[in-house]
Amino acid sequence: MMSEDRGVLYVVGTPLGNLDDLSGRAIQTLAGVDLVAAEDTRRTRGLLSSIGLNRPLIAYHEHNELRQTERLLGELEQGRSVAIVSDAGTPLISDPGYRLVNAAVAAGLRVVCVPGPSALTAALSICGIPAERFVFEGFLPRRSAARRERLAALRGETRTLVFYEAVHRVAATMADLVAAFGPSRPAAIARELTKLHESLDVGGLAELADRLGERIPLKGEFVLVVAGSAEERTGQMVDAERIFELLHAELPAATAAKLTAKITGLSRREVYGLTRSAGD
Repeated sequence: MMSEDRGVLYVVGTPLGNLDDLSGRAIQTLAGVDLVAAEDTRRTRGLLSSIGLNRPLIAYHEHNELRQTERLLGELEQGRSVAIVSDAGTPLISDPGYRLVNAAVAAGLRVVCVPGPSALTAALSICGIPAERFVFEGFLPRRSAARRERLAALRGETRTLVFYEAVHRVAATMADLVAAFGPSRPAAIARELTKLHESLDVGGLAELADRLGERIPLKGEFVLVVAGSAEERTGQMVDAERIFELLHAELPAATAAKLTAKITGLSRREVYGLTRSAGD
């Protein structure tokens, strides 16, 4: 049961880059709370200063979530209002905040959403790839073996796939996407959304991978959108993967791929991703 004398936790979306995307409601909320929990206090202080605000700040990030959650719950229990913000976009979407929101809900505290920008929905809205049903995978594993294993598990996914990626890993991730899903799978790379050097490139995975470092600068923040597996082909690809694995246990990958293509009716190109994932 919620008590009127306890504080409110506000989850506030902030701009990805363009300050004009900060809503009037977000400004009013930030101006009225007792405390702002920020992923990076320096960055948030700059944001607040740009809109003429000076609010008490507390650092809340992945390295101190456990400790600070208890502290912030105490503030809320004493009737103080708290806003949680991330460096950019909507908190909790690949950013800190889950522990605090979960704990506040469990404690019966009021949690209020103040919607704002999100790189996830921004990329989906402009890339021209179906957005009715999608899967958000956030950041893939840093280690290449774990990343490839995760992508292999997503090979038959029919919904659009969305990933965030760091600039220093995007080339390796794109190479792994080509290997997992094939060179011609439709995809998009959205970079620096809402910022001065925003760009959107669309095409097949291999084509996009080749553009990195040239037409697509290796700078800024990346959102990768990949079309899902064609639904009518999913069962056939799952069967092909199983057939290839059985054949590859006894034969070289090239021979196993050739036989798999003949058995299933798939093209050699479609089977190519299976041979790459086998590491042969």
